[in-house]
Amino acid sequence: VEGLARPCFSRRALSVRTCLLDRKMFVLTEMKDIIRIEPDHFKFKMEREIVHQLNCKYANKVVYGVGLCIILFDVTFVGESYIIPGTGASHTRVHFRFIVFRPFIGEVLVGKIRSSSSEGLRVSLGFFDDIKIPANSLQNPSRFDVPDQIWVWQYKNNEDEEHDMFMDTDEEIRFCVTDENFVDTVPNSDQPPNVVSGTEAALPEKKQVPYTIMGTIADYGLGLTSWWN
Repeated sequence: VEGLARPCFSRRALSVRTCLLDRKMFVLTEMKDIIRIEPDHFKFKMEREIVHQLNCKYANKVVYGVGLCIILFDVTFVGESYIIPGTGASHTRVHFRFIVFRPFIGEVLVGKIRSSSSEGLRVSLGFFDDIKIPANSLQNPSRFDVPDQIWVWQYKNNEDEEHDMFMDTDEEIRFCVTDENFVDTVPNSDQPPNVVSGTEAALPEKKQVPYTIMGTIADYGLGLTSWWN
């Protein structure tokens, strides 16, 4: 098949993908790849197999500089297939579009507080947990309650009366995206493995987060949604 340029999904599935694109935090990204299909999969329709392979490879994974891939939208081009001697597998160049989670700087999102520490808040959207709101980006003035491990906004009303506004875990929070950070987590094959001798023990490497979003609630209307109801 060559020159395929149509969605490879049912009408209902395509409707779900279109609804995702109506939300600004999701974008449609054009991508290219070479798909390998093993000989025992030749019995399946090529279109379906390509869709399956692309979703297995990209769905729910972060692509450096692109964002968190959610689900395949469509396949726009399928080139000729080649079988490399000795493997028996076919290799096909494909062009496709993926729905990707990548909110723009300045976008306002609503999530839930996942955890708190002296460094700030950790927020989750349900499908994405690596959102940080640093301590200096909270409502001012705020303090960290060490015994309860929660942040508290020390709010003063028009009568100059102070009220403690607690930022409890699992509370719904509205924040503004201020920055994003991508980290290339692909292992560097050029570096030799660590060699440990005698009684020395290798320190476990800290797991790197491939994609982090930074946010702020230091503005009117931001913070816990219950504050502004």
